Amino acid sequence: MKEKRKVVVLGASTRPGRASGKAVARLVEQGMDVVAIGIRAGDIAGIKILTGRPVLQDVETLTLYISPKNQPEWYDYILAMKPKRILFNPGTENPDLKTLAENGGIQCDDVCTLVLLSLRQF
Repeated sequence: MKEKRKVVVLGASTRPGRASGKAVARLVEQGMDVVAIGIRAGDIAGIKILTGRPVLQDVETLTLYISPKNQPEWYDYILAMKPKRILFNPGTENPDLKTLAENGGIQCDDVCTLVLLSLRQF
């Protein structure tokens, strides 16, 4: 059996209309191993939102839903996770984090996770 791709949604929210919540649900629908991390605990599509900074390994993709002004406190955590790629969703683009990540060998893309999923290009 093929192993599921591990995707971390950083900035997950249960608030209606939030793109992060829609992304969690769509990733689950497409059979991904989803880890949702947010500032408030909750549940999206059967996935518990974790708070804090859980230790994670074998992360293929981190999809970011935290504004650039709030990202610096997450830099060390994101880089230590060593995802293969980071998706900077609209409004999360951050040249400083992108440079740090790329210098660490992490692929970075300024792209909307929901668009990639709808086009089946995730």
